[in-house]
Amino acid sequence: MKDFQQEIRDISGWLSKIGADPSGGMTRLLYTPEWIEAQHALKNAFEAAGLNTHFDAVGNLFGRLEGSKYPDQVILSGSHIDTVVNGGNLDGQFGIEAAFMAIKHLKDTYGPPLRSLEVIALAEEEGSRFPYVFWGSKNIVGLARREDVQHITDAKGVGFVNAMRDAGFDFPPPHQPLRSDIAAFVEIHIEQGKVLETEGKTIGVVTSIVGQRRYDVRLQGEANHAGTTPMSYRRDTVHAFSRICCESIAKARAEGDPLVLTFGKVEPKPNTVNVVPGFTHFTLDCRHTDQAALLRFTQEIEQDIQRICAEMGIEVEIDLWMDEAPIPMNEQLVACVSRLCETQRLNYRMMHSGAGHDSQIFAPRVPTVMMFVPSIAGISHNPAEKTAVADLNEGVKILAQTLYQLAYTEQGAEA
Repeated sequence: MKDFQQEIRDISGWLSKIGADPSGGMTRLLYTPEWIEAQHALKNAFEAAGLNTHFDAVGNLFGRLEGSKYPDQVILSGSHIDTVVNGGNLDGQFGIEAAFMAIKHLKDTYGPPLRSLEVIALAEEEGSRFPYVFWGSKNIVGLARREDVQHITDAKGVGFVNAMRDAGFDFPPPHQPLRSDIAAFVEIHIEQGKVLETEGKTIGVVTSIVGQRRYDVRLQGEANHAGTTPMSYRRDTVHAFSRICCESIAKARAEGDPLVLTFGKVEPKPNTVNVVPGFTHFTLDCRHTDQAALLRFTQEIEQDIQRICAEMGIEVEIDLWMDEAPIPMNEQLVACVSRLCETQRLNYRMMHSGAGHDSQIFAPRVPTVMMFVPSIAGISHNPAEKTAVADLNEGVKILAQTLYQLAYTEQGAEA
């Protein structure tokens, strides 16, 4: 198999300049000039490589290599072109680069595939500009709704619809049929964690994407004078939060992997040195690969919160605003990638994804598989986001071998 290291450097070199921050990071938000420039630069690169290109209505970019025998069976591979604010240049972008390099190599080496191959630069995944995520993949599978974005704005007050139309895109026509030709979706991504690096593994074969439950919790006590209110008289919401946090984290540690629990945001009020905090808002994020375990644990935490607040005379409001079930990857595709890793004697492991990805949107509707390459120190969504070029190279290789198996052989994943 070809060595892709120089090609990785070349493609990343020009694409990473689009949206580069002076601080060294990357900001390329949906429908901004940087986003438009990146999508059109990729379109030009795809066409120069001999792929047929088109944008769909909302700005997903496709580069197609037509199948010779089963053109209506499409093997789709890629990731998202948008970034977080001041993020890195691998999250999403590497998945597009890898799919492009793999398909170009297959075309140049083997000619037309039996099944069509398409590289996709998905319009949006992160939700960094507007309060909406997976706009690209949700439009492909029919989950995006006009009413969900019609009235939302970015931090500068720019409306979603205006931004989309100014970029040259629009809502899909009413009653436009969904694609029914996607036979598989294959995504490669940086891990965004440190499991692979810690264990010395080159490739992670993803078996599932975790389920998530996220809460906003509001505690209402009584603000009072810090000097004249005895401890026994206080209805201190920070004290209540500290009990909730400590008991919950201890319970999560006792539960063990793969459950994770995070209190990521805490806002006490009035948040001043000489006043007992009478109100505290905090968030809770819980993830697990097993739906029953996720429900059981979070329901126990809800009960614990109610109990602690009752004991302390604190009123509580618990708002469950995200409730996403775990998403398994396609077993046949997972087995296919695992066999290829074994054949190539790659140092790999089976693992779940603790973060959300476009694959979770495709997987319930299209056979889907996902692969990870290591993230140095587990850092992502950060200008310091890096992966060794040698690991990126192995990622492109296993992706190319997977796409060959799916698109160039009669049996596809069944081999």
